Amino acid sequence: MHPRATEFKARAEAEYDRTIDVREFPAGTKTAADAAGAIGCEPARIASSLAFRTPEIAVVVASGATRVNEAKLAGARGVPEEEVEMASPEEVQEVLGWSIGGVPPFAHDREVPVYVDETLEAFEEVWAAAGTPRAVFPIAPADLRALANAERIDVAESPTNGKNG
Repeated sequence: MHPRATEFKARAEAEYDRTIDVREFPAGTKTAADAAGAIGCEPARIASSLAFRTPEIAVVVASGATRVNEAKLAGARGVPEEEVEMASPEEVQEVLGWSIGGVPPFAHDREVPVYVDETLEAFEEVWAAAGTPRAVFPIAPADLRALANAERIDVAESPTNGKNG
């Protein structure tokens, strides 16, 4: 197993007293489509952890079949929409301790607000990144929310809306 996936597994198991079933895919799981293809599931079951500057860093765990509506996230954060944007790769690494494409929904270097989009609740099990762009783990959405101390919100872009992240 890749050292970063091993680190995530060990850290998550130690911090949350839960067994994490990390699985690696050589072809990669960096995008939701890549992950779904490797796992053999629909993209909607991929729990993508996306970091946004709001202005402080917040993580949104969204279905791989949707896009995050930045206006909805701004509303949830209580900030103007123009203050919400994707975090840079450097900010993600510095604040969360993980690289883009491998950001897990929990076990971050710093405590940050985490939001789970309600569209993930349609599934008994979803797949989230496990520290690298080639590693994922299965988890029930309710468990993901509990371990991430996340708030369940509606931040999915509707098909008729404009701007999204």
